[in-house]
Formats: sequence, structure tokens, C-alpha cells
Amino acid sequence: MNEELLKKHFYYDLPEELIAQTPSEKRDESRLMVLNKTTGEITHKTFKNVIDYLKPNDCLVINNTRVIPARLLGNKEGTGGKIEVFLLKDLGDNTWEVLTKPGKKALPGVRVTFGNGDLVAEIVKVCDDGNRIVKFEYEGIFNEVLDRVGVMPLPPYIHSKLEDKERYQTVYSKIKGSAAAPTAGLHFTKELLDKIKEKGIDIAEVTLDIGLGTFRPVKEENILDHKMHSEHFVIDEVACDKINNAKKNGGRIIAVGTTSCRVLESVASEDGTIKPMSGDTEIFIYPGYKYKIMDGLITNFHLPESTLIMLVSAFAGYDNIMHAYKIAVEEKYRFFSFGDAMCIL
Repeated sequence: MNEELLKKHFYYDLPEELIAQTPSEKRDESRLMVLNKTTGEITHKTFKNVIDYLKPNDCLVINNTRVIPARLLGNKEGTGGKIEVFLLKDLGDNTWEVLTKPGKKALPGVRVTFGNGDLVAEIVKVCDDGNRIVKFEYEGIFNEVLDRVGVMPLPPYIHSKLEDKERYQTVYSKIKGSAAAPTAGLHFTKELLDKIKEKGIDIAEVTLDIGLGTFRPVKEENILDHKMHSEHFVIDEVACDKINNAKKNGGRIIAVGTTSCRVLESVASEDGTIKPMSGDTEIFIYPGYKYKIMDGLITNFHLPESTLIMLVSAFAGYDNIMHAYKIAVEEKYRFFSFGDAMCIL
């Protein structure tokens, strides 16, 4: 790696037909590339074989967030003009930070109705970055109203209709709050998780609400000038005990997905222990970063020049990752959210 970290260093050529448009027929039948981060050796497997690479006393860390139907298609009160509202962050008291489209119609005082008037949003404020603060009015329970009137947001590179909405949720999703799925977790089935537990591997749950920032491209050529997005996380005492015990007993900490990784590395102390915490993280991991707690990573294949390919390059080594991605393209692996997986140990 050059001393100066440039965006172009993380570019790779990806044929469009390798971007997965639909999930694999069975979650755990997707392909799995296993990468040895020490030697760079690559093995090709099926995802359900991941259990063969896990050892008793290891601890898998999963993100139990659930995607909400964050896309709201509404009409401006009075004129009926179309306005799209995308939920970004729950600020409490029925107030949210949102994206609006078109922005010029969404001025303070404007009211937007969704569904048959089941949900109404009033624009309260225009933020410096162009986002809006809105206050919602509704009867009943917000999440139930949202399930009725909202639309599941799929990543911008997926153009096919998703027949089964649950395929964009992990089987262990429970805490509502994300605008995107923690896609490395989409490969797990309940049966595979049961087998993993039976083998003596602990599973710790954390929560990180994934925002749209996960898709935000790096625009600056020098990546150190990139402003990382912020995401809210929670890690409780139960998860901390499982992770700390695994470390103490010689087990490895293996993050499922870059979101679990962001939580772990945000809360870990220099000696590799963690304690319960909640807050917002803007951690930006790129080559040169010294991992404090993580020993393994299960992840999908990420966009060229994205912060996520930078994160995995920091973990597995830049040369190893760029070579692995070249092999993945040659072997016609499926890429991105509904694509195949990589296990780095």
C-alpha cells in the first residue's frame, strides 16, 4: 500500500451481471470464499460449510437489527403533489430525521399524508445537509402504521422485485430500526445456527441501526478526507460477557458483517475487553488500523471504492483482499447484498 491512501486503490472491475438481483434459493446454499488472512490462501465452499471453520469456545457476533419499511410515498396536503420521505433516524417524540424527494417541495410547515391518511408528517426544519426534521401524527402504534403504509427499501443496485420481504431480513432480526439489512447475516438459517451452538460456539447479539450512509460513495480522492456516517448501536451486558469469556478461554471473536465489526471495534478497549455501551459510532476503518478484538469476519463482497472494502482490506490485508476480489470475479461469485459470502480467518 502507498503511504497516501487513495480511493482508486480500492477499485476493481465488476461486470454488472455479477451483481445479485435476487437471494439464492436457500439461504445457506450461497457460495462461500474462505480466505486465510495470514497466508492469503483461498478455498471455495458452500455457506453451510462455515461451521467447519468455527471452533468450540469461539464467539460469533451478530447484528439483530431489523429493516423497517423506511420508504414512504406520500402526497402534499392541499396540492396532492408527490413527496417521498425516507426515514433516517428516530429522534424520539414521533420526530424523525428524514430524506425528502423532491426537496424543494418539503419546506417547514408542509404536511404530507401517507396511505389513506393513516400517517401524516409535518416538515419542522430543514437541516444544514439538506435532510429534514419531521413530526408524525397517527393513531395506534407507529411500527404497525409503518408496516401498512411504508415500503421496504432495497439497495439502489437491486432492480428486481423482492417476492418475499423476509429474505431481506436475517432469521434472527428483532430490533426494528435499520434502512438496510446486515447482509452477511442473510446466509444463516435457524438450523445452521442451532448446529453452530451445538458445536460449543457462543452467539452474542449486538444492535446497530444501519443507515443509508452505508451506500454513500467515497467522493474524496484521498480517503482520509472522507466524512464517515454515524450509526446508533447498543451492546448489552449479556453480549459483553459472552465475548469477554470467549477471549478469556482462548476462543476467537468472529463478527458476522461489517456492522457487527463496527460495534465491536467502537467499544473495545486497547486490551481487547468490552463493556456494555450504547451510542453513535462514526468509526472509519481502513488499512493501517489495528484491530483490537476481532479475530474473524464473515462478510459479503462490497462495492468498489466503498468504505466497506476498505474495512475488510484493513482486516485481511490490502493485497489479500484485492487478489480475493479478482478471483471472485473470475469465478463468477455473486456480489453485494444478495450475493455470496466470504469468511476471513
